[in-house]
Amino acid sequence: MQYAKLIGLLDERGAQYRLIDHEPQGATEAVSALRGNEIAQAAKCIVVLVKVTKKQKKYVLAVVPGDRRVDLGALKGLYDGVYAGFATQEIAERLAGSVSGTILPFSFDPELELVVDPALLEHEELFFNAARLDRSMALRTSDYTAIAEPRTESIAG
Repeated sequence: MQYAKLIGLLDERGAQYRLIDHEPQGATEAVSALRGNEIAQAAKCIVVLVKVTKKQKKYVLAVVPGDRRVDLGALKGLYDGVYAGFATQEIAERLAGSVSGTILPFSFDPELELVVDPALLEHEELFFNAARLDRSMALRTSDYTAIAEPRTESIAG
């Protein structure tokens, strides 16, 4: 479902992208090798829970270069939170609409705020699994930023 939604959105907006079929793989380093891209061009997508107060929480889709890690402290600080940690797999997959390893660098859920590290956007193209373990996408970065309209903040460690 997310795959069709993504393709529809990109086609509607005239984005330049390529689809790359490969062996099923969700790990960033392994799938980057299959696709032939630099790991730094891979969009690593992680759903993070930020507790703004003890009772108020926010879910963030943190997108960082594949050779970096999500800096939970930076995300916690970004929202003046009291805690930041990885969302459970069940919650992450529900909010993202796809299984772990295939989470898109786009948010189609109003509960999930998209935040992208600017280092990922330095490349002409970015690569990610297209909501499937056996198909990836190479997407022109300028099209990505125009369509996804991400908040850009330094969130990679």
